Amino acid sequence: MVDLTSDDYVIKHIQSSIGVKQAILKDHPLLYRVVEAAKICVDALKRGNKIILAGNGGSAADAQHIAAEIVGRYNYHRPGLPAMSLSTDTSMLTAISNDYGYERVFERQLEAQGKAGDVFIGISTSGNSKNILLAVEQAKKMGITVVGLAGSDGMLQNKSDVCINIPSDYTPHIQEAHITIGHILCGMIEESIFPDEKPK
Repeated sequence: MVDLTSDDYVIKHIQSSIGVKQAILKDHPLLYRVVEAAKICVDALKRGNKIILAGNGGSAADAQHIAAEIVGRYNYHRPGLPAMSLSTDTSMLTAISNDYGYERVFERQLEAQGKAGDVFIGISTSGNSKNILLAVEQAKKMGITVVGLAGSDGMLQNKSDVCINIPSDYTPHIQEAHITIGHILCGMIEESIFPDEKPK
């Protein structure tokens, strides 16, 4: 039972979350994969391609959040960049789910909206979300590079071109780390493509 007269629960959660981020900082191959993912995105955008993101639940919110900051802005004003989340159109989601099954909800959209040279960022805390894995298979067929955001386990790690796998099996901390990584990617993309727009 949570003691609502004490800050113990708050402190424990924050300390535990910090511990995950400290583990990320010590994992240099993982840090390099973040840089690699940023380079993949930057190269695609410079070619005139786009970033496509998808996830379920909290990961759907992360997909929308990251797409919005790529299209709009992250740290400073600059021209918009093409990105989209596949979890925003309720008519699309319900139609595809009704006609083909929820497992194909992202695969079908990617087939319609994606093109060779794009980047698909699939977000799954378990690394095993069936609709994300089917979208990854579709991306590979189409020549779309796959960046995975996962936890410490799951099939997404082996199916992605680059997978940023957070060293935790606790969903809330994985999600907290995913949005941190998302912000880092947004910052690296923005500053790589529009260095001259950054305020001095």
